[in-house]
Amino acid sequence: MSATTRRLEPFEALAASEFAFTRRAWVDAAPDRVYELVSDVSAIGRWSPNASDVAYDHGAGPSVGAWFSGRNRKDGREWTTRSQVVRADPPTAFCFVVGGRENGIVQWGWTLRPQGDGTLVQQSWQLLRLDPVLGTTRADLDALRRYMEDSVETTRASLAQWIAADRRPPESRNVRD
Repeated sequence: MSATTRRLEPFEALAASEFAFTRRAWVDAAPDRVYELVSDVSAIGRWSPNASDVAYDHGAGPSVGAWFSGRNRKDGREWTTRSQVVRADPPTAFCFVVGGRENGIVQWGWTLRPQGDGTLVQQSWQLLRLDPVLGTTRADLDALRRYMEDSVETTRASLAQWIAADRRPPESRNVRD
């Protein structure tokens, strides 16, 4: 099969499991602090170039089964998603599924491991099922994965910078922190 034929492979022939990635970075904070930050979904907008106005449902928090909503942006479009926490193991792992456990489309996860004076943060993204809203060809889904990889790189770098700024004395912090 040529590269062109493979990129145009019919939607029905694709496997969702092919569209996943994991990225790692070290941050200068203990795992419990990093867990506190990534499980506070309302903070996602501080770091993510695509997500904003994220909040747990009234009375919910970072526990398995909890739901939250958030707005997303991509290519000039904006939409709201509903997500459900599927793993909440302080201070080692936090995962949620966009669309919920039963009918989810994408899983986001963080695993945290102490390393030296900080934490090795591993962030993952995995397509759970195919849906035409995400694309209808391999090329579409490859482009989505690349876009999300770039988003994760930005998010992880922003998180690390925010943690570093948060460690400065209050009088030296930027008002936006």
